[in-house]
Amino acid sequence: FSQEVSLLYEGNKHFQAGEVDKAIECYTKATKLCKDKKVLAVIYRNRSACFLKKESYTNAASDASKAIDVDAADVKALFRRCQALEKLDKLDMAFKDVQRCSTIEPKNKTFLETLRRLGAEIQAKVCYQLGPFRHKPLAANNLVVLAREDAGAERIFQNNGVPLLLDMLETGKVEMVLAAIRTFAGMCTGHKARTMAIIHLVGIDKLCSIMAVDNEDIALATSDLFQCINDSLTGGDQRIYGKEEALVLDASKDLKSILMALLEMVASKKVSGHGRDQALNLLCRNVPRKDKKDHDHSKSLFTIDHGLKKILKVCGQIPDLPDQLPMTENTQLIASVLLDKLWDDLRCDPERDHYREVCDEYIKGKFDPNDMDRNIHAINALSGLLQGPFEVGNQLVGRQGIMEMMVALCGSEREVDQMVAVEALIHSSTKMSRASFIITNGVSLLKDIYKKTKNEKIKIRALVGLCKLGSAGGDDYSMRQFAEGSTEKLAKQCRKWLCNSAMDTKTRKWAIEGLAYLTQDADVKDDFVEDEPAMKAMFELAKSKDKTILYAVACTLVNCTNSYEKKDIMPELVQLAKFSKQHVPEQHPKDKKDFIQKRVKRMLKGGVISALTVMVKADNLLLTDQTKEMLARVFLALADDAKDRGMICAHGGGKALIPLALEGSAIGKIRASHALAKIAAVSNPEIAFPGERIYEVVRPLVSLLHPERDGVQNYEALLSLTNLAGLNDKLRVKILKEKALPEIEQYMFEDHDHIRQAATECMCNLVTCKEVQDRYLEDGNDRLKLLVLMCAEDDEKLQRAAAGALAMLTAAQKKLCTKMTLTLQWMEILQRLILHDQPQIQHRGLVIVYNILNSDDNELAKKLIESEILEILTVIGKAMDNPKRQLVIDVARTCLVKAMDLGLIKNKSHRNKNMYDSSILVQ
Repeated sequence: FSQEVSLLYEGNKHFQAGEVDKAIECYTKATKLCKDKKVLAVIYRNRSACFLKKESYTNAASDASKAIDVDAADVKALFRRCQALEKLDKLDMAFKDVQRCSTIEPKNKTFLETLRRLGAEIQAKVCYQLGPFRHKPLAANNLVVLAREDAGAERIFQNNGVPLLLDMLETGKVEMVLAAIRTFAGMCTGHKARTMAIIHLVGIDKLCSIMAVDNEDIALATSDLFQCINDSLTGGDQRIYGKEEALVLDASKDLKSILMALLEMVASKKVSGHGRDQALNLLCRNVPRKDKKDHDHSKSLFTIDHGLKKILKVCGQIPDLPDQLPMTENTQLIASVLLDKLWDDLRCDPERDHYREVCDEYIKGKFDPNDMDRNIHAINALSGLLQGPFEVGNQLVGRQGIMEMMVALCGSEREVDQMVAVEALIHSSTKMSRASFIITNGVSLLKDIYKKTKNEKIKIRALVGLCKLGSAGGDDYSMRQFAEGSTEKLAKQCRKWLCNSAMDTKTRKWAIEGLAYLTQDADVKDDFVEDEPAMKAMFELAKSKDKTILYAVACTLVNCTNSYEKKDIMPELVQLAKFSKQHVPEQHPKDKKDFIQKRVKRMLKGGVISALTVMVKADNLLLTDQTKEMLARVFLALADDAKDRGMICAHGGGKALIPLALEGSAIGKIRASHALAKIAAVSNPEIAFPGERIYEVVRPLVSLLHPERDGVQNYEALLSLTNLAGLNDKLRVKILKEKALPEIEQYMFEDHDHIRQAATECMCNLVTCKEVQDRYLEDGNDRLKLLVLMCAEDDEKLQRAAAGALAMLTAAQKKLCTKMTLTLQWMEILQRLILHDQPQIQHRGLVIVYNILNSDDNELAKKLIESEILEILTVIGKAMDNPKRQLVIDVARTCLVKAMDLGLIKNKSHRNKNMYDSSILVQ
C-alpha cells in the first residue's frame, strides 16, 4: 500500500479502538500526502466522523463538504454533514442533506426518521418565532434566515405566517418592519404561486405605502421585495406546474397593477425622496427590454402613455421653491436615466414622434408669462431631458423662443431663476452649434452673473457654463474658444471651490463639472494633477453618497489620462487638408506620451484606484454604461506600465475591473477585459483576484481571443490565460467551458511570432485536461503534427512550450507516442531536442524519449534505441554529476534503465540501476 492508504487504515483502527485523537492525527497526515481525489474524499469523510465524536461540529461539516465535493451522492458524508449542521442549529441545511440521503436510499429507516424529526423541529421553530415572541428583534431576524431556504419559506407560509408578518409591519418599529419585509422577500423568491398569494394577502398598495416612508433602509428593502416579486412572476420561478395550475397562475394583471402603482408613486407628494428613488429604480430595471431581440416592449409604451408626464414633473422640480416633491440628491438624475431608457426602447419613428409630442406638450403647457415658477419648472424639465434622451431635449431647445427664454432668465432678479437658467444653458450647449449661439449671445451674460452675484451656488454654475463654452473645441489646440490663459484661470477657480470643504457637496460637485470640460486642455490637466489637495478632494467626493457626481469625475479622469477615443489620421490626409486650406486638428505639446505617463504616476500616488473601486460599486442605474466605459478606459490607461499593476491590485483594482468587464457597453467591456489581461499576465492571479473572483476573470479574458480584437489584446489575453491555467484543474476546466480551446489552437497557426508563442505556452498548461488530450487523440487532424514541427523552430521560447506540451501529452496518452511518429523527420526533431544547449528544452526532449520507451509499443521503442538516440543518451548519462544539468543527466540515465528493462540494451555496464530514479521525470 502507498503511505497515505496505510495511514488511512491505521486511522480506521484507532477510530474503532476509540482513540479519536490518534485517528485524527493519521487522517490529517494522509490528507497532506494523498493525490487521489477519491481516496482523499474517504479520508475527509472518516475524519468528519472523528470530529463528530469530539463535538467539533464546524470541522465535521467542513470535512464532510470536502468529501461531497468529490462525490455528491456520498450518503455517509451527507448524513455526517446533516448531523453536524443540526448541532450547529442550521436545521434547514441539515434537512436538505438528509432529504438527499433519503432520495438516494429511500428505504433507510435512519434517514426517514431523521427527516421526520427535523421537519417537526423546523415547524416548531417557525411556530415559536411567529408566536408570542414575534415582537422580539432576534426572533424576527431568525425568520429572515429561515425564509431564505425554500423549506423554511413554505413552512412560514403554511403556518399562518403572512397575517403575523403583517402584525410586525404594523408595529412601526424599523427593525421589525425590515425583518418582515425581508422575510416576505425570501418567501417570494423563485416561487410564483406563493408570490401571487402573498400579493393578494398583503396588497400592492400596502407595500407601496411602506416603500414611501422616509427611511432609506426600509425603502431599499421594499424595493428588493418588489424585485423578487417581479422576477418570480416574469420567469424567475423554475418550477413545472400542471396545465390547470398554469392557467390559474396568470400574473399579467398583478404585474400591470404593480406598474401602475409605481407610476403613481413617482409624482406623489406622499412619497419620501428615498421611496421615489426606489420607485424610479424599479421602473428603470423592469420596464425597458433587457434584450433588444425581444419584440415585446409594451411595458415601455404603457409607461410613456401613463407615466412620462409624471417623470417629467420630477425632472422639473426646483428644491429651492416651496411645495415641491420630496427628493434626494439622486432623484432627478435617476428620472433622466429612466427617460433615456424609455427612449432607447422604442422601435420605430411613430413611437419616437409620440414620445416627443408628449414631452413637447408637457413643456409648452408649463410656460406662462404671468407665472415665473411655472416657466422655470418647464426649463428644469428640459434640463432633465437634456441629461437623458439628449436628442429629444436638443430638438425642444431648438424651438423658437426656448433659448431666448433661458438667456432672459439669466438676467432675472430672482436667484432661483438665474440658477435654473444657467444649468439649462450648460446642458444645452453640448452641440457645437448651440455653443456657438451661446458664445455669441450668452458669454457676456454669464460673465456678468459670475462677477455680480454674491450667491456662491449661482457663481459656480455660471463658472461651469463658461468652462463648458471654453472647452467647445475639445482637445484641438488650435480651436480654443477663449483667449490664452482664460481656461487656466477658470480651472484655478474650480480647484479653489473643490478644496473648500465648508461648501456643500452639491455645490462642490459643480466645480468637478467645470473641470470635466476644462481638462480637455492639456495645460489644465497638468495643473490639476500637480494640485494634490484638489485631486484628493475630487477622489473623496467620488466616494460620497451623492452619485450624480460619477459622470463628471469619470470625464475628468479620462481627460487627464488621455484615454478617450482617438482617431488615427493619415499623414497624407493632413497634407491634403493643409493644401486645400482646411482645418487640421493640432495636438497640444503636453498631450504627448511622456507627459501622460507623468500624470498617471501622480494620479496613482494621489489615490485614484481607491476612488475608482468605490465608484464601480455604485447603483447600476446611476453608473450608466457610458460611465462604466470611461472608468474602464481609465483603468486601462493606469495599467499601461507593468510596474504600476502591483499597486492597482493592492488597492482592489483587479476586483473592481471584473464587473466592468462583464456588464456595460461593448467597448467598455473590451477595455476592462484588456486591463484585466494586463494585470493577470504579470501578477499572481490568486492575489490580484482572491477567492472565487479568480473564476470570474476567465470569461472576459476569453472574449479578447475573438478575431475582431487587435493583436495586443490577443497576445495579453493568451499570456494571462497561460498564467491562470498554470494554477489548478478547476481553472483549466473553466477556460475550456468558456470555449477558449478552438481560439487558442487557431492562434498557434498565427504568423505573428509572439502570439504563436503565447498560444503554445497556454496550450502547454492546458494539455493536462482530458478534454484537450482527447482532441489530440482524434483522427483526421494535424494538432499533434503541429506540436512536433514546432519543436524544430528556432524560437527557443516557442520550442520550449511545444516540447513541454508534447512531453505531457505523451506521458498522459501512450497512443500519442505512436501517433507522433506519423510526422516526417520526427526522429531528427527529437534528436535536436535532446542535443539542445538549453537544459529546459533538453529535459523536455528526454522526457518524450522516456515516454516512447514506456508506451508499450515495443517496435517503436526498438526503433528509437537502434537510432543515434542511444548514443546521445549514453553520452549524457555517463556525464559527471552537475547541479546545473543534473535533471537532464538523471532523465537520460532513467531512459537507459528503461531500455535495459525492455531488453533493448545488452551491455552489462549499464546495469547499475540503483543510481537511477523514475521520480526525476516529474517537472
